[in-house]
Amino acid sequence: MTIDERKAMSTGVIQNLILENRGKLSISGVLDVLSFDDQVVILETELGLLTVKGENIRINKLSIDTSEVIVEGDIASLSYSDKDSEKAKGSSFMSKIFK
Repeated sequence: MTIDERKAMSTGVIQNLILENRGKLSISGVLDVLSFDDQVVILETELGLLTVKGENIRINKLSIDTSEVIVEGDIASLSYSDKDSEKAKGSSFMSKIFK
């Protein structure tokens, strides 16, 4: 999907990511926490799947009522992906763990 196509899709959804000193990430518009450990957190958001990578990562606040999550730790990267492609990866990842 090109940038023009994404601009053409007016979702009306507002999502905020506030990263403070690469140590505290506040995220709004979170629908679900799909998986987490001390290096990776995968969140389902209004705008797709958000993957947060780093070290010593922990979920400090999770509010389903306000759709907000606060992640703390040494945050190295943030990346969005399509819901379908990441869920397929997650299922194969989980199947590898439970073999």
